[in-house]
Amino acid sequence: MSKLPNIGTSIFTVMSKMAAEHGAINLSQGFPNFPVDEQLTNIVARLAKENVHQYLPMAGYPPLLSNIALLVKNSYRRIILPEIEILVTAGATQAIFTTIQALIQTDDEVIILDPSYDCYEAPVLLCNATAVRVSLNDDYTPNWTTIRKACSANTKMIIINNPHNPTGKILTQSDFEALESLLQQFPDIIVLSDEVYEYITFEEKHISAHTRINLLNRCVMVSSFGKSFHVTGWKVGYLVAPEHLMKEIKKVHQFLVFSVNSICQVAISEYLDMVSVDGIGSLYQTKRDYFRELLKTSRFKLLPCEGTYFQVASYAAISNENDVDFCKRLITEYGVAAIPISSFYENGKDLHLIRFCFAKDNATLEEAAKRLCKI
Repeated sequence: MSKLPNIGTSIFTVMSKMAAEHGAINLSQGFPNFPVDEQLTNIVARLAKENVHQYLPMAGYPPLLSNIALLVKNSYRRIILPEIEILVTAGATQAIFTTIQALIQTDDEVIILDPSYDCYEAPVLLCNATAVRVSLNDDYTPNWTTIRKACSANTKMIIINNPHNPTGKILTQSDFEALESLLQQFPDIIVLSDEVYEYITFEEKHISAHTRINLLNRCVMVSSFGKSFHVTGWKVGYLVAPEHLMKEIKKVHQFLVFSVNSICQVAISEYLDMVSVDGIGSLYQTKRDYFRELLKTSRFKLLPCEGTYFQVASYAAISNENDVDFCKRLITEYGVAAIPISSFYENGKDLHLIRFCFAKDNATLEEAAKRLCKI
């Protein structure tokens, strides 16, 4: 008997497989296709010949923990204790899975805001808990009245994703004030803040949970070096949590992966001594603006993109097909792969919207746009 009977192959796998089979340009899965910083690859090349290939401490490479603490301090003016409040993880997905497994128990409820990334629900179900899916408004702002009504005495966690995948929205000051008011009413709720795109924001910086004093003792923050440094295949992330939550998270982590890839941890630690995260947003803003300019003459209507490296587009002026069928036809007839937004909803809500990833080199974006403008 399946423990996850209603979960099948992810839409990302389906679309990437179709893209490969049809030789389509893959703007579906969220990974960059441009070269990694040569400074980082040079570090890895040197470390490959050094003695860094055995297990590191369970919580992470100590110099990396210290550098993460410094990064958080410089980014958000928050002081954290490296040996107590930080855990290096095998990517952000493992951080999320581990946190939920550690903190959620049978019959608990977890609020997930749809459209939502697909890794949130499965660990909740594996805890024999209930995922309570609450839709955002059609403009992808949270409806805090609806969210509050969805909470109960059994609610133990709310997951926020900021900047938001797939929509590129960022939460506002009033959103955080509403969240903090909610937590006052429900003192047992923990916030899991997925901030993997924290350094990929554009006109406005996102407001991090790190900066909200009222959240710090009840919040687990998840970050991703894979997203920040364009090395998604390394699967190295980290989470920050107060000691009373981190103790429980580490109990699960030690039996799930114990410790994370040693050479990558050492390399990232050294790289953090050399570079700044300040230019990451401008790099992707240039790509966003270029992609949007290329699609200006297309029949797609582009929604605002405040952060992440995803562009949501409406195809309502092109077709009345459901978004899954439209994405499949986009691959087979036009040679471009995208992701249907309905796949991020529990109920498959279809607003005739699809998601493109613009974390690609200019040649890829140009050819994709050329094909999309022919539709």
